[in-house]
Amino acid sequence: MAIDPGAIHAALAAAVGDDPALIAELRAAFVESARRGLAAIEGARDEEAWRAAAWRLKGLAASFGAVRLVALATEATRRPVGDPAMIRRLRQAVARL
Repeated sequence: MAIDPGAIHAALAAAVGDDPALIAELRAAFVESARRGLAAIEGARDEEAWRAAAWRLKGLAASFGAVRLVALATEATRRPVGDPAMIRRLRQAVARL
């Protein structure tokens, strides 16, 4: 499953119309929010914080049609706190945004 930049663009265009500057600004805000969400997951020290951060990242990704990130964040909710393989996969997905 790959990141679909077209889906993200379509979600943004549906929300704000065909304004390239606004779409670019919102996309940048989305990517920055995803980075903060990833940082929250990486910094989680207990199960509650880990799961809450993963659910927030999932909700953010769903709002923008980032289906791969949704799937990974969902998977993260079922993984142990600090799972290095999961964090690595999330980092890769966020980097591809």
